[in-house]
Amino acid sequence: MRAQGNAMDYVALPKIELHAHLTGSVSRRTLHEIWLRKKEAGETDLEDPLVVMPEGKHDYNLKTFFPLFSSYIYNLLTDEESIRHAVTSVLDEFLADGVVYLELRTTPRATGCLSAEAYVRVLLDAMGAWESHYGGDDAPLHARLILSVDRRHDLATAESILALAARLRSEGHQQQRVVGLDLCGDPTARPDGGVALFTPVLGAAARDPHGLGLTVHFAEAEASGSRAELDTLLGWRPGRLGHVIWVREDEEARREIARRGLCLELCLSCNVQAGMVRGGFEGHHFGYWRGVDGPRLSLGVSAGGANKPSWPLSPFPPFLSFPSLPLSKSTPQSVEP
Repeated sequence: MRAQGNAMDYVALPKIELHAHLTGSVSRRTLHEIWLRKKEAGETDLEDPLVVMPEGKHDYNLKTFFPLFSSYIYNLLTDEESIRHAVTSVLDEFLADGVVYLELRTTPRATGCLSAEAYVRVLLDAMGAWESHYGGDDAPLHARLILSVDRRHDLATAESILALAARLRSEGHQQQRVVGLDLCGDPTARPDGGVALFTPVLGAAARDPHGLGLTVHFAEAEASGSRAELDTLLGWRPGRLGHVIWVREDEEARREIARRGLCLELCLSCNVQAGMVRGGFEGHHFGYWRGVDGPRLSLGVSAGGANKPSWPLSPFPPFLSFPSLPLSKSTPQSVEP
């Protein structure tokens, strides 16, 4: 897998991607294609996304890019055709990056055309159709789905997401693509351990009869990096923590994360490009965690959309995934030490 000279051909290396938000993985080009169809049909008044967000422009941060990008995502991905187009394009692009196993995550949401459950079912069907096109069990990439609870949700909404995940898994093969739950959303919402509201839901996700994996965004921003929040999240027994940026000064918290051997989803270029960490790539906390015994590391880099990560397996410690369907012989079913 060496390119000319001594350069590593990273695209050719098989990769496992665990931290891919569906909406953040849709490329600006794909948004343009969906916008163009809707514009011609008189279904949108939005300006061309490639004019507002040129493909070569990357000098954005969290405050400038994501509100703009999200406004296009939520105004364009409202109907079945647009969602299928987006999913197919995302899978095509991850495949082109050399990804062999992918966990997409999304927050179930109602649109003007679809209920929250119908939205998730369209995603699952599109993922299944894509794999069938590429040979089913022998497809070069296998995709699974994580359903996200937003920190701004109320308990009833979170309960409905867990119930949906359990219901889909109970229906059989195709719906068993739902492999886990996630906690995400505005890190300033429910600070100082306020996410304990979701304990009855997320604390139960991995237990029978649900058997779901659990990954949670933690310390993505300073507001969500308190010890009270970490204690709450660890009480849910997650398998993975996302970002873990704001724990540099809490040695006790870092020791506890290491002791539990959690998988850490570290999103390098997203963190750097969005100004979420200090000191650029050299100052990124990956430099600390790579030297710590215990945690497993999943590394992501942004490309294409807002945050479409992928990273080669070989040079770094193993990842931990939540697969629930039989995979092809060439795809790892459980990537552990």
